[in-house]
Amino acid sequence: MSPAGRPPRASPRRRAALRFTLAGAPRIAAIVRLRDAAARGLTARFGEGRWSSPTSGRSVELGLRHARVLLAWRGRRLAGTLRLATKKPWAIDVAYFTQVARALYLLDMAVHPDEQGRGVGRALLERAEALAREWPADAIRLDAWDAPAGAGGFYAACGYREVGRVVYRGAPLRYYERVLETRLSMASRRRSKSAGSL
Repeated sequence: MSPAGRPPRASPRRRAALRFTLAGAPRIAAIVRLRDAAARGLTARFGEGRWSSPTSGRSVELGLRHARVLLAWRGRRLAGTLRLATKKPWAIDVAYFTQVARALYLLDMAVHPDEQGRGVGRALLERAEALAREWPADAIRLDAWDAPAGAGGFYAACGYREVGRVVYRGAPLRYYERVLETRLSMASRRRSKSAGSL
């Protein structure tokens, strides 16, 4: 075991590359297992908290109906997941965010504890941004626990800007956003530059 209590990590050459798919109903049980493993991992490191709640198959099923659920696989193992939705979650106050024509909301991100620190989370965010540009959307918004168990530092390191801190139903949260360059916004900017040079 490593000093942190985790099994030693395989060398990068021996690890299988990540592949990504969009989830469908047959993957509900795998998503539940992954999110529960991530919750147990956070609880083991930081103690009981709002992040400790188990996931129900029903909540995953509803999430599949109203969003795109992205899965990251390493070989045959589900390594991570996140959900992109057009509907604003209750805990988000849009007044804190950059005004855009269309935003997506990143929810339910989880990486298996054995895969943390191996680039899965960053790769999921990169793939989510590519999906968002194709949607097309102009920004990705999210909240993170304002607590040691929260992933705010990770999102900031991945280029997400903190835009506010709130308390929602007793839970301290941090808001983050990533404003995206879409093909449409790049074309619009080029047109503006061309018009300005006339």
